[in-house]
This record gives sequence, structure tokens and C-alpha cells, in this order.
Amino acid sequence: MTIRPSVLIVDDEKNIREGLSRFLTAKDYEVRLAENAVDAVEAMREDNPDIVLTDLKLPDQDGLFVVEMARKLLAEPIVIVFTAYGTVETAVQAMKNGAHDFLVKPVHPDALEAVLARALGNKKIRDENRDLKKELQEKQGHTNIVAESSKMQELLATVRQVAPTQSTILIQGESGSGKEVVAHLIHEWSDRKEMPFVTVHCAALNESLLLSELFGHEKGAFTGANERKIGRFEKAHGGTLFLDEIGEIAEEGQVKLLRVLQNGEFERVGGTKTLRVNVRLICATNKNLAEEVRNGRFREDLFYRINVIRLDVPPLRERRNDIGPLIHFFIQYYARLNNKSHLTIDESASAILLKYDWPGNVRELKNVIERMVVLCNQKVLCPSSIPLDIRDQCGIPAPGESAPVSSGSLQGLQIKDMEKDFIQKKLIETGGNKLKAAKELGIARKTLYRKIKEYGIS
Repeated sequence: MTIRPSVLIVDDEKNIREGLSRFLTAKDYEVRLAENAVDAVEAMREDNPDIVLTDLKLPDQDGLFVVEMARKLLAEPIVIVFTAYGTVETAVQAMKNGAHDFLVKPVHPDALEAVLARALGNKKIRDENRDLKKELQEKQGHTNIVAESSKMQELLATVRQVAPTQSTILIQGESGSGKEVVAHLIHEWSDRKEMPFVTVHCAALNESLLLSELFGHEKGAFTGANERKIGRFEKAHGGTLFLDEIGEIAEEGQVKLLRVLQNGEFERVGGTKTLRVNVRLICATNKNLAEEVRNGRFREDLFYRINVIRLDVPPLRERRNDIGPLIHFFIQYYARLNNKSHLTIDESASAILLKYDWPGNVRELKNVIERMVVLCNQKVLCPSSIPLDIRDQCGIPAPGESAPVSSGSLQGLQIKDMEKDFIQKKLIETGGNKLKAAKELGIARKTLYRKIKEYGIS
């Protein structure tokens, strides 16, 4: 049995809707009708039509809105717009915005049949390419994460199982352990991978800014709101929204977030219009949210909403089998990035890095390797390339030394100079944002402040 192609006809003129419906039904199309943009969007979400035929002039919104909303759907339909002779320029704009084609009213049956045939052919090719890409990705497996240890292998197996679902996911783990990498992987292995992946770092914003980032705001909502702003929820429509450090959201934000999770609805800051979104939510935290709930710092109802599926990312010290592969992965990456393609690391330097506990986890390892590669003037990374504090903590002297290098030695001073330069570089790159610089350096903010003071960095 052949599945009939489906068409949604959107036009506020009843005689046009019904006339096209009779014609297409006779041509063995499955037809649904809508008389305005709101009904059209609801029909697209419910029925996933192959093709949408929409007038550009509708009573509530213009046809460009229908085009925009169609592009955000998982099963994106082909959109063809109707236009009168005087609005061809608008039809061209609709094609720039994602419409497949346009027809000038009154629509000739032969022209309609030809346009529909082309649209179905293009949709078939597009869908086949998407399926082929998905199959290829599944055969290749994950290529953007290093996971040799049994704990990470178990985590990835769970990620593969939950990624195709629509469930909300909570990722817990220490700072720098790779929670955002796991979130990206969930998105890439889901049916939403062609749609946006939007990230919000909740800890980096105060309460008012966070609400504006999440939900957007209307013009004049507060001082400085000179124009309407689209929030991250709207930007993520059809895709995935990743809320990093969700435990930092204040009470008002938690209440608004709970409402979105319950019914997919929210209003922009300063607005009264209720908006609906289709978003898969992934949250991450380095806090124990159950303990936060007990202490009254996190809403219990929100916790249960986001804790549908929990993934625990182990710290690097608990998956030591991954340290060696990660070292070589980051050396290769930063060597290529800095035109040092033949750079290697000797066994004694590897031994020190393997012994270290990496309290900053993968982020700390990544930034230490970047520092070593950037500052290396030879073809081999040796123990002297490793930051002094790491060698001291490991208790392993560098070759030719009878004891760990002290901060008072000449070599220690040279390494301190290099570290000072590296910190200054990061502060310049981040525009003086110490929180961001500390995060990229893989050290605590207090440690960065101490080093800034110690080195006299202005």
C-alpha cells in the first residue's frame, strides 16, 4: 500500500481552500485545511504534512510566519506560498526565508501539479540524505569524546539509550568533568540534531539578566530594553536547551522554568502574550541538588521535573585510564592549532601528568596541555614544561634535579614568568573577565585572584 503525500492548505478564503482540496484529493493527496497562521502551526505540529501551501496574506499573521515555524519542526515540511500579482517581492522574500517555491493567484492546476511534483522530489532527496547522514554517524560512533575507562563506556551506553527520547535530563558532575560535552552528545544522537543546540551558563548571569536571556523581553520592559529580545527558549524551539549550573537559578527563575516544563508556556519579561515552545531540556550542575532541596535553596517540584533521567559524569581521578588518551588527544589538537605538528611528550613528563589528581578535571588537563604546547620551544614536551605546582604536588623531580623544583630556583622563576604571561594572555582574550579566564585556565577563581596578586598583574 502506497502512503499518500499529505498537504496542508492555509488560506482565509473558503472557496479557495475547498477548491484546492477537491482538486488535490482527486489527485490522491491527503489534505488538511487551515484558515489562519495559528491553526496552520497547530496542524503542522499534529500532522507533520509533507507540503504546506499557504497564502502570504492571512488574518492573524503573514505567510512568512508559517514559513518560519515550518523550518523549526523536526519533520520540516516543504512550504509553497501563494501570492497575488502585486506581492511577488514578498514571495521572493519568503523563498529567502526558506520557502521552496511560490505560485501566483489564481493558481493554474497544471502549474500546481508541477510545483508539487518538484517539491515531493526535493523532499525525498533531502530525507534520504538526512537518513544517510544519521546512519553514517551511528556507524562511526562518537568522535568528539575520549572514553577508554569502563565508567565512561557505561555512561556513553546510557547516553545512546536516552538520546532519542524526549525526556528531560540532569547531568551531575564536578566542574570541568565534561558535562557540556555529554549534553552536546545527547543532542547529536537525538532526532533534534538538525535543530538548534542553545546553551545558557546560569552562574554567569544575575537574576534579572538570566530571566531576560531565558525568556526574552519586550521593548521598554526595563531601563535599557530599547528593543524586543528573543530569549533562549524561543531560539531553541524544536531543538535542545542546555542549562549549565542550573543550581544557581534564583527562586523567581525556578518558578518560571517550572511552568515551561509543565506546559511549554511562558511570557517574555514585560510582556503579556503567552508563547509556546517545543524544547528538549538538558540541565547540568556540580551541586548535589537533592541536598539543595533539603536546605530550601532549590524547589522540590522543579527538582523532580528535571531529574527524570540523571547522568553522573565521573571526575577524571576516577577514570584514570582516560588521562593518557586525553593527554595525547589535546597535544595533537593544540600542536596542529599552533603549527607544531611533530610535537610529542616524553615518558617522564607523561608519568607526572598521569600521577596528578586533576582537581579541575578535563578542563584543567586541557588548559595545562595548551599551556605546555604554546610555551614549548622544542619538539618534545619534557617535565620542565609542566607547571611547577603540578610537579610539586606529585613529588616527582624533573630530570637532573635531586628534589622537586622549588619556587626559589632559577628554573622555577622562569616557569613562573611563563605562567604569568599565560595568565595575562587569557585575561586579554576574555576581556578581563576573571570568572571566564579562571574557567578556561582550569583553576579556581580564588586561585586566579591569588596569582594575579602574586604576579602583580594589572
